[in-house]
Amino acid sequence: MTQHKPTPHKPPTEPPPPPAETAAQAETAPEADDSLPRLRAELEAAKDRAMRCHAELDNYRKRAARELEERLQYANMSLLRDLVPVLDNVERAIQAAAQNADADALLHGFKMVQQQVEEVLTRHHCQRIEALHTPFDPHVHHAVMQQPSAEYPANTVLMVTQNGYQLHDRVVRPSQVIVSVAKEQNHADV
Repeated sequence: MTQHKPTPHKPPTEPPPPPAETAAQAETAPEADDSLPRLRAELEAAKDRAMRCHAELDNYRKRAARELEERLQYANMSLLRDLVPVLDNVERAIQAAAQNADADALLHGFKMVQQQVEEVLTRHHCQRIEALHTPFDPHVHHAVMQQPSAEYPANTVLMVTQNGYQLHDRVVRPSQVIVSVAKEQNHADV
């Protein structure tokens, strides 16, 4: 039998030294040293531009919010300008009624005011909901009562107790209406 001799344990070796710089690497090293301050200056300029853009965007948002708030605050200006003369006419009608007990003149004055208000509403796209003798529509009508009717089919508006109005396609106020129901037949003859 042959015996193996144990090999002596060697301590760990240090990493090999880096390879010697080539001539090309030696030439680029000074260039890299020159570009570092230039890159830092470019980075600072980019940070400054980003900060200015952020501040400009923030100022735009604040300005837009202010303008929106102002538009909302004065959104009804044209409506109010149209309603003020109507109020003037109401005041004139009241003064005329106080000086003259002629009911016909007062009635005529208020009919003119009603016509003027309807014109203002129309100019601002607010229309009366036509309801009389139309089928009941819960989206634009509010039934306050039901009444039997032989003349009209069930669920027909028989009477309008208060006019409703729409602004474009939205209901400002539904019409209050009395709706027909089928007339009950008398079963006493059976």
